[in-house]
Amino acid sequence: MPELEQRLRQIGADRLLGMRRGIEKESLRAQPSGALALTPHPPALGAPLTHPHITTDYCESQLELITGVHDTVEGCLGELTRIHQFVYRTLAELGDERLWVSSMPCGLPADETIPIGRYGTSNVARAKSVYRMGLAHRYGRRMQTISGIHYNWSLPGLGNAEYFALIRNFRRRSFVLLLLFGASPALCTSFVAGREHRLEPLGGEASGTLHRPHATSLRMGRLGYQSDAQAQLAVSYNSLERYAASLYDAMTQPYAPYEAIGVRNLGGEYNQLATSLLQIENEFYGTIRPKRVIRSGERPLHALRERGVEYVEVRLMDLDPFAPAGIEAATMRLIDIFLLHCLLTPSPEDTPDEIAALAHNQHAVAAFGREPGRRLQRGGAEVVLVEWADEVLEQCLPIAALLDHAFGAGAYREALAAARQALADAASLPSARVLAATQDDFAGSHTRFVRAQAEQTRGHFLALPWSPEQQAAFGAMAAVSHHRRKALEAADTMDFESWRLAYLDPATLVAG
Repeated sequence: MPELEQRLRQIGADRLLGMRRGIEKESLRAQPSGALALTPHPPALGAPLTHPHITTDYCESQLELITGVHDTVEGCLGELTRIHQFVYRTLAELGDERLWVSSMPCGLPADETIPIGRYGTSNVARAKSVYRMGLAHRYGRRMQTISGIHYNWSLPGLGNAEYFALIRNFRRRSFVLLLLFGASPALCTSFVAGREHRLEPLGGEASGTLHRPHATSLRMGRLGYQSDAQAQLAVSYNSLERYAASLYDAMTQPYAPYEAIGVRNLGGEYNQLATSLLQIENEFYGTIRPKRVIRSGERPLHALRERGVEYVEVRLMDLDPFAPAGIEAATMRLIDIFLLHCLLTPSPEDTPDEIAALAHNQHAVAAFGREPGRRLQRGGAEVVLVEWADEVLEQCLPIAALLDHAFGAGAYREALAAARQALADAASLPSARVLAATQDDFAGSHTRFVRAQAEQTRGHFLALPWSPEQQAAFGAMAAVSHHRRKALEAADTMDFESWRLAYLDPATLVAG
């Protein structure tokens, strides 16, 4: 603690005011019945390839809402709210679709009929769709319909070594966020159709719901964002150089099972971008990533190697079905505190044994996090999960105090106090509240619970004030995005296969 407080004083209030955050939030478009909407991405929302704030993630039905970079939590959440307002008003004008407010998907059709995202006819657009086709062949389309919130965060003055030290500690302690904010303890049976699982029925088989009684986040467990193929990747976070080398190998070396799929099928259509273990950088699954804004046509790994880490992307946050925007201001503040704790405390280099223990801990918290007495692995021994989590939060007290001093309020200490209170009362955690509401109010039907929350959320956003000027601004943004998409299509001079080979050339991954 003395060392943490000393490092905290060295940062100072002025640098803390330079802290920045942004949000990327995924949500499926759903029908009122709770089934996946199979309609194309509404043109009135803009072109998903080129719109700065409204795009799609994996499937055509999965919206991704993106804020800019903000120096306050309120500013970030305010922009996310306005983007939601435009989306909900547009969907209401076109029909009765709404956004699914749970991380685990709504009622899914047969796997092959889940529509892959479409972005246009330019080479960049085709590559995005072919990449998604590759994900479908490798992992199935269902897994790609899971939604979450990514929290992008930076602090001025940090170098690569400091960001990677933060990342190592985040991976060690990410169980705290999974326990506090995991909100996907149950799912619709359509998600696991034809798959082996160890989930239990909730409310009887007629409810169409499966769950684990003490789960926090099935999204982050073995049924969620997992890859047996990627499990063999020994990615080191001990330096930018070692991290980059790991990803370079995974993107340049052929992987036999994916070679069997082939880049193209017999009819000449593309199955995937490449036969390597990773088609591109974004395919690598992780709870946190080092990131940098890329230039036009630049590979993300090249950007990292050339100019260093600019921010980190926290990727393990579930959608909060009780929060209209999917995340609360207090949650964002707790993440700020937590990331600073990861930055300011000693961060020894990771080892293969520790990496294996971290994977065990993640799966244990995802599936059994609220189980009384649940233990995790730490330094070759076992510790009680809740006791370790409270130890981390207690160490965060001076961080919250300094943030409140910097921002001139008490909101950070309030967020930390609320987190510690939730830790002491497992029934108040989002995952427990989801199960309780599902059982008590919806006869064990997760779909009915999420439908009700989705309808309430829709009403909330449609009732908020919305000016003609705001509508005009978003309408203009959508129009510009369509013009930009058409300009990209008109500017292409290379056939797609030549473009693909040039883009995937290993030389594009090397700095300098």
